[in-house]
Amino acid sequence: MKIIRLTLSILFLTTVAQAEKPNVLLILVDDLKPSFGAYGDDWVKTPNLDSLAASGMRFDMAYCNQAVCAPSRNNLLIGSRSTSTGIYSLGYHFRRAVPLAVTMPQHFMQHGYHSAGIGKVFHIGHGNINDEKSWSVPFHPDKVIDYVLPESTNGELTKEEALFSNQPARGLPRGAAWEKADVEDGAYADGRIAAEGIQRLQSYQKNEKPFFLALGFTKPHLPFCAPKKYWDLYDPAKLPLAKNTHPPEGAPKFAGKTLGELNQYKPIPDKPPLSEEMVRTLIHGYYASMSYMDSQVGRVLDELHRLGLDQNTIVVLWGDHGYHLGDHGSWTKHTNYEQANKIPILIRAPGVTKPNSSSNELVETVDIFPTLTELAGLPAPQGPQPIDGKSLVPVLIDPTATVDDHAYHCFPKGGRLGRAIRTSRYRLVEWRPQMNENAQPIYELYDYKNDPLETVNIADQNLEVLEDLKAILARHPKAKSAKR
Repeated sequence: MKIIRLTLSILFLTTVAQAEKPNVLLILVDDLKPSFGAYGDDWVKTPNLDSLAASGMRFDMAYCNQAVCAPSRNNLLIGSRSTSTGIYSLGYHFRRAVPLAVTMPQHFMQHGYHSAGIGKVFHIGHGNINDEKSWSVPFHPDKVIDYVLPESTNGELTKEEALFSNQPARGLPRGAAWEKADVEDGAYADGRIAAEGIQRLQSYQKNEKPFFLALGFTKPHLPFCAPKKYWDLYDPAKLPLAKNTHPPEGAPKFAGKTLGELNQYKPIPDKPPLSEEMVRTLIHGYYASMSYMDSQVGRVLDELHRLGLDQNTIVVLWGDHGYHLGDHGSWTKHTNYEQANKIPILIRAPGVTKPNSSSNELVETVDIFPTLTELAGLPAPQGPQPIDGKSLVPVLIDPTATVDDHAYHCFPKGGRLGRAIRTSRYRLVEWRPQMNENAQPIYELYDYKNDPLETVNIADQNLEVLEDLKAILARHPKAKSAKR
C-alpha cells in the first residue's frame, strides 16, 4: 500500500511540474467550529460551505495548534506551532521572534505568484500588525468589530473596537454582543470583503501570473452582528443547547473558563450564570453570523466558477479554532478542550481531490502550508522558522492514507502551559508551570469513545494509557518559553 501511495505521489508531482501553475484561494474564517451541514449539523443553514465540502475533501479530525486568533494564524501562515516560536499571545508579532520568517503568501510570491490578502488574515489589533512582506500589493483590511445600529455603541468608540484597531481602550464602554439590523449584506465587513475578493478575481483574468488570494472572513466572531434575514433563518426555541454545562470532573480549575471575552460586550454579566433566554440569543447570533458568512463565501465561489477560474484554482477553507457555546460552562475559545480546538478544513484541488471525499486522518493547522506548496508544485517551505507540518497530499490522493498518529496543540492557563495531543480516541493535556518547568506536571486524560463530552478526567484511573500518551508527547521538542 505504501508503494502504491508513493507511486501516486510521484505521478502527481510530475503532472503538476508539467502543468500550468494552479491558483490558490485560501479562505480563513474566524471562530468557525465544524458545526454545519457538511459536518452533520444539517439544521445549520450553510449551503455554500456544504457545497464546497461536497466538491472536494472534508477533514473530520482536524485541529488547530492553539485556540486563539493571532497564534493560530501564525501557525497557519508561517507553518510553526506556538511551542516552536514561543508566541502564545495576541500582541506579539511573529517577526519579533523570527525576523526572516518566510510566510505562506510570501513563499508563493517568491515563486512567481501574485499574492494578495483581504479582511482578517494576520491578526491585526491588540498591538499586532499586518505583515507587509507577505503581499505583492498593499493588504486590504476591514473591521472585525462592526456595528450599524447607534444603540449598539451609544455613539461612542467601544473597548473592543479600540483594541482591534490598536487604539487606547482603557475606560471605554462595552459594545453590544449582538446586532440584528435590517440591512444589506454589504453593511457589515464580510459583505465588503466578499465584494473586494470578487473584484480581485475579475482582475486576475488579465494577470499573467498565477494568484495566491487570502480572504479572511470575520464572522462568526463576536459581536454576532448580521443582517436580520440571517437571524430569521432560525427559531431560537429550537436551537440545541449544550448537553454538558459543567467542567470535567477531576480537571484542574485553571484549565477551563466561563465568560471571558464574551463578557467584554453588553449586556453580558461579568460572571455566570446566564439566563436561558440570553444563552439562546447568543447561540442564535452565532449561527446567524455563520449563515451570513456562508452567503459571502458563496458569492466568491460563484464568481470563481463564472470566470472559469475554478478549473485551475485550489480552494482551502480553514477555521482558526473551534468555539464553546456553553459546554463545560465555557464560552468562546481559549482552552485545550475538544470544542475549542477541533476545526473545519475543506480542500478542493482540481485533478487531485474527489468530490464528496472525507478523511478521519488526524491533521493540524500547520499541515496546510506544506500541503499547498506540494499541490502547487513549489519547493517545500524551509523556514528559517521551524516548519512543523506535514503535507496532506497523500491523504488527498488516498483518504485512507496516514501521515501521523496524533494532532498536537497547546494553551497557557493559570501560569502553566498545557501541551496536548489528540489521538483517534484520547486527549492528553500536560500542564507545567511556565516559570518552573521542573515542577511536577498535572495531567488531564479524556476517552472520547466512552466519554465524548469530556465529563471526567481519567488521568488517575487509566495509568497505562496515560503512559502511552506521555511517550507520544515526549517525541515533541521542549516548548519555547513565552515571548514577552
